Amino acid sequence: MLTLYPDIKPYSTHRLPVQAPHILYVEESGNPDGIPVLFVHGGPGAGCSPRARCFFDPERYRIILFDQRGCGRSEPHACLDNNSTPALVADMEYIRQHLNIDKWVLFGGSWGSTLSLAYAQAHAERVQAMILRGIFLCRPRELSWFYAEGGASRVFPDYWQDFSDCVAPRDGENRIQAYHRVLHGENEVARMSAAKAWSLWEARCSTLRPNHDVEDHLMDAHTAVAMSHIETHYFVNDAFMEENQLLNNMAAIENIPGIIVHGRYDMICPLESAVELHQHWPSSELHIIRDAGHSAFEASIADALVKASDDIADLLTDGELSY
Repeated sequence: MLTLYPDIKPYSTHRLPVQAPHILYVEESGNPDGIPVLFVHGGPGAGCSPRARCFFDPERYRIILFDQRGCGRSEPHACLDNNSTPALVADMEYIRQHLNIDKWVLFGGSWGSTLSLAYAQAHAERVQAMILRGIFLCRPRELSWFYAEGGASRVFPDYWQDFSDCVAPRDGENRIQAYHRVLHGENEVARMSAAKAWSLWEARCSTLRPNHDVEDHLMDAHTAVAMSHIETHYFVNDAFMEENQLLNNMAAIENIPGIIVHGRYDMICPLESAVELHQHWPSSELHIIRDAGHSAFEASIADALVKASDDIADLLTDGELSY
């Protein structure tokens, strides 16, 4: 089984002003002359971890990480102004131009898969290949699975009780709308309680086996506030996309090679979305990981992602995938 590559430090960092008031944190590591790869983090709002650099061979890849608007080391923190999917796609294209990259590989998981697909469909000529994990197409039924009774709540009824007890919907509200209301209300104590409950529900459901490192990361106040505010902002606005937009536009990227990695027991993003995406994407490989959930850092998922990044490097240099 493959493990993550050793920790490395960035050789360059950037602070890029984009649409006001946002300033993006961008970093580069690995080989400056290597294959450019953009790590597209999840959430929306989770920000990048230094461990994200470790999915790639640092001798073969020019590894680019960025924190999306409002999260991680980007500023202002948790800012929702001018924060939308088209804006994030524009940011990615601006980063590519700023770094003088002709084409690059996209590596995205969960919401990162959503955003990678949206970018690729808008700028297909700039994408060499994609590695996508924990597919999230951001459709109503996927949100309902995780944030309404009858889906993940039946698998984790104890965790759901904590999540549902924190915020009660009012007449006509669903759970996402209720959290959005409290998170943007005037009661500071209630806002922080809701932020942590929102992030804890996601953290607890993200791995097949309990993982306190994942919980600690998502429960950090800085991360929890950004994730809860930005996720609810996107979800009450249908992710700023048309209904079923990503699958409807797959013809734009049908010839881009891709590897899809998805845990069979992913309770946040059900496997059916990965299967549907693969069916609409003739140039993709689908790899269902039999003993994993959602997190990229579960051993079997990490193994598959490192192998995928190695194989994409082989494809781009030798013209063949080993699968």
